[in-house]
Amino acid sequence: MATGVMFIVMFGLMFLGVPIAVAMFISMFVLINIDPVTTSSFIAQTTYGGVASFTNLALPFFMISGTIMETGGLSKRLVSAANSIIGGVTGSLGMVTVIACMFFGAVSGSAPATVAAIGAIMIPMMVQEGYSKYYATALACCAGGLGVIVPPSYPLVLYGVTCNQSVGDLFIAGLLPSCVVGGVLILINYAYCKKHHLKGENHFQMKSAFRAWWDAKWALIMPVIILGGIYGGFFTATEAAVVAVVYGIFIGFVVYRELKIEKLWAVFRDNAAFIAGTMFIMCPAKATGSVFAYLNINQTIADFMFSISSNYYVVMFMIFVIMFIVGMFIQTTPAIIILAPTLLSVVTQVGCDPIHFGIILDLALAIAFVTPPVAINLFVGSSLTGISIDKITKAEMPLLFGLIAAFFVVAFIPAISLLLLGRI
Repeated sequence: MATGVMFIVMFGLMFLGVPIAVAMFISMFVLINIDPVTTSSFIAQTTYGGVASFTNLALPFFMISGTIMETGGLSKRLVSAANSIIGGVTGSLGMVTVIACMFFGAVSGSAPATVAAIGAIMIPMMVQEGYSKYYATALACCAGGLGVIVPPSYPLVLYGVTCNQSVGDLFIAGLLPSCVVGGVLILINYAYCKKHHLKGENHFQMKSAFRAWWDAKWALIMPVIILGGIYGGFFTATEAAVVAVVYGIFIGFVVYRELKIEKLWAVFRDNAAFIAGTMFIMCPAKATGSVFAYLNINQTIADFMFSISSNYYVVMFMIFVIMFIVGMFIQTTPAIIILAPTLLSVVTQVGCDPIHFGIILDLALAIAFVTPPVAINLFVGSSLTGISIDKITKAEMPLLFGLIAAFFVVAFIPAISLLLLGRI
């Protein structure tokens, strides 16, 4: 009874527009007033525990490093590098958009930042070459989701912290799945461009390609430094995030010379509110997850799902449905902190590796970035082009189905995530 009231209060307040963190706090105190299953002291302690972690420091630093890379001129160099290797094939600019999003995701770890940085450059170029403005925007929004799949990815850091999994292993495990998602988007783009007879005019030239890649080398080295440093034992994931910030500042100021003091100050200022909001959500989300575990809600959910089926593939399908619906209404941070431990306890009972499940969860939430009403990538795309959300949503449908297909390929074939870790 009390648990049901807690859920009604929580989702009712969210529906009314109350901030998610506040809604979770209020619902927990309503719970303990109706049925004192725990104490306010326990809630306060777990709230503090939501942010009192050394690994949690990686989140703000990865967010800042991505913005620094965007401001410091790396995005246009990554686009040039991607464009130089495609040549004049059918749908070349769309392919460049996907590949550039993969490159930029490897230095930003953020989906919205990837859409903003790459979309601002590629959408006008695609429209000029004859692409529909609606399709071009939809492609940039969907490909921008690669920003949270290609390592380093802040949702993977968050999952690692929440579920006590190795962030370095999660980063390595995300490499091949990101290639699967990128490959699916490229195939869909090829089919679209084949139908509309869209062929690039820039033919491959070795000299131009070499020049573009040489110019982008400092941006491309960064993921190598992060992953190599973590796996080489030189620093932890948190220290890698700090190294990324320092490296980005150095490249922006000294090498490319496009980063100025006033721009750097604006980066810190603009990220402060977003980081504070993320941390504010993490506090009650961690406490809510602890209350769920205390009430044995995890086992209740597991029993319910296993009453339907204990087949691995059916369970994966049910989890996708849950995350797809949740992602439409709840932001990534609370979704991971609240649901990841619960769902992990379910999937491990059907033989799913915790690292593989982290990638599955990340893919599902990447799809949530382009599924309204809470679709941050679509809002970024709309702000870039002035196109309404509903028109972008209509144009993205083939791409959305492609993302869903890629999810099931990765979910049903664990080797894609675990091959590079040697866990198969």
